[in-house]
Amino acid sequence: MEWILLVLIGVAASSLGSLIGLGGGIIIVPSLLYLATLSGFGHVTPQVAVGTSLFTMIFTGLSSTLAYMKYKIVDYKAGLIFLIGSGPGSILGAWVTEALNLQSFNIFFGVFILLVSIVLFLKDKFKPIPYRKDKGIVRNFTDNTGKTFEYGFNPLMAVIIAFVVGFLSGILGVGGGSLMVPTMILFFFFPPHVATATSMFMILPTSVLSSITHITLGNVDWFLALALVPGAWIGAKIGVLLNSKLKSKTIVILLRTVLIVVGIRLIYQGIFG
Repeated sequence: MEWILLVLIGVAASSLGSLIGLGGGIIIVPSLLYLATLSGFGHVTPQVAVGTSLFTMIFTGLSSTLAYMKYKIVDYKAGLIFLIGSGPGSILGAWVTEALNLQSFNIFFGVFILLVSIVLFLKDKFKPIPYRKDKGIVRNFTDNTGKTFEYGFNPLMAVIIAFVVGFLSGILGVGGGSLMVPTMILFFFFPPHVATATSMFMILPTSVLSSITHITLGNVDWFLALALVPGAWIGAKIGVLLNSKLKSKTIVILLRTVLIVVGIRLIYQGIFG
């Protein structure tokens, strides 16, 4: 029964994660923390939840990236530039996780996620970080409704912001997606479809780096991981298919909604759990 439940969690988390670029960790980590309150899962600490989630997301990232490549909406150059900062940041964050306990972890995670969702509501009032077209990266993209977007960024600024994003993702075990997608949309005005696909491309190497750290620390539960991986692989394909059929505005609404629900749930767990 536990095996079936974990496979279903993997499918649901990966479907939603690849649909809006979160990678699935934002669902897997809270799910594992909830299972920790049940008999038979008492060994699941916040560190184990994070480590196992990040290992699972290696397969979510690989599956969804292969699927997004067919639609040609992954911005590889931008993704690689962001990785220069997020890679080292995620390793540092994975080590900091060791200092957190369950209650403080839930509250910190929940408040942070709610703040991100609130900022997304105000995204239309933001202006992109200035960049000179002759010294920055400039892109154009036309979505499935025919709407054309222009977006761009200064590479140095992108690396600095990505380091902070990677650091926090290493702590939270969400592969950076819960931060990277809003960051690309809010600060650099990435089209939601491109932000999602590029985020999933970035989650693959970032999750590998963070997972290596967590494996050396003994934070990966292999039974849980082996149950989650098959569902994560299938779910990623489902999420990409749905993403290709939805409007940009719908993807942002879904992203905001998921962040709010998960944030409130975690704060409640941290205070009353």
